[in-house]
Amino acid sequence: MGRLSRTEQELIARAAASPMRERTLAWSAINSGTGNLPGLARVADLLADAFGTLPGTLGYVDPTFVERVAPDGEVEPLAHGRHLHLRVRPDAPVQMLFTGHMDTVYPADHPFQSVRTLPDGRINGPGVADMKGGLAIMLAALEAVERSSLSSRLGYEVVINADEETGSFSSAALIERACRGKVAALTFEPALADGTLAGARGGTGNFSLVVRGRSAHAGRNPEDGRNALVAAADLAVRLRNAAGPRLGVNPARIDGGGPNNVVPDLAILRVNFRPATLDDVERASTHLRSAVNMVAAEHEVEITSHGSFNRSPKPSSDKIKALQDMVAAAGAALDVSVGFAATGGVCDGNNIAACGVPVVDTMGARGGAIHSADEYLIPESLPERAQLAALTIVRIVEKGAP
Repeated sequence: MGRLSRTEQELIARAAASPMRERTLAWSAINSGTGNLPGLARVADLLADAFGTLPGTLGYVDPTFVERVAPDGEVEPLAHGRHLHLRVRPDAPVQMLFTGHMDTVYPADHPFQSVRTLPDGRINGPGVADMKGGLAIMLAALEAVERSSLSSRLGYEVVINADEETGSFSSAALIERACRGKVAALTFEPALADGTLAGARGGTGNFSLVVRGRSAHAGRNPEDGRNALVAAADLAVRLRNAAGPRLGVNPARIDGGGPNNVVPDLAILRVNFRPATLDDVERASTHLRSAVNMVAAEHEVEITSHGSFNRSPKPSSDKIKALQDMVAAAGAALDVSVGFAATGGVCDGNNIAACGVPVVDTMGARGGAIHSADEYLIPESLPERAQLAALTIVRIVEKGAP
């Protein structure tokens, strides 16, 4: 660490001394699945207490109105938890954005609820890596920066949303507002176990395709019916087979059907797209419209499409590359190897990049097996990544922009 100034050495010492492990364990002990509103409220209060030690204005932000298609084909409101928003020194010359999420993929009735230390020292628990550990790292870095002589030159916003795992539909507008005027952003999704960070990302789109046919007696007059379930299945196969790998089509679920002696008149196909580039988004849209029209005509059913491409692909850019270089240089100064690799996953980094703000979105803990009961956090990565984030932030402040 000979390439660190004395100020930087003091900075990273403060970052490493933060009680990140204790915070991660406490926050992970509370279920905060996206649909568990009481659990999200409890975690939000704990996070508000913790982040409330930072200067600025901290508050809860109500979720934007979101709808979903229910299993009966009707559109209904979908409730979400409140988001946390902190704004510090909005008039400072350098403005940055830091984001994370408090929700997990594990609902309140999921069997994976407790945190434990594995024999090899890793921590296994719901959200320990994705991303309660990342939130602890973010706070540690910001606390260290606030005690730096450079803090007066830095203004920033922190957004911790409650719906990232399901697409950030109720927080996208908040993130977009927070992006305004920012020179760079850091998001604290987990890095891979070996420390690799995400580079370019594909996009995503989620759709519910409501198929309405005509019911009839399955034995007496089936020819008078129009089988919505068969049409939905045909649509799923056409979407999957004709798309090609760049569109990343995944028909995930069909709701519908009924008694065996009734031709079903309703089915809902849930499908996810993972377009690799912005051009692929347009190709995916065209493919979806074409398949819907063909199936509707051939099966004589009505198909209504609900959904959107809610996260644009995040290709590499000169600004993003410059920010990645700054993170890598900070890592080199800490004797931490930092590499980047493209990924098909999506996160709020996609939203931020779409607003024109350069972002590195895997500044969180090293870990793995996320979205499963084997999710784990490598605890020694907590101080390591807090130091990396803090050093990156102050060097951006000194330079003014990536």
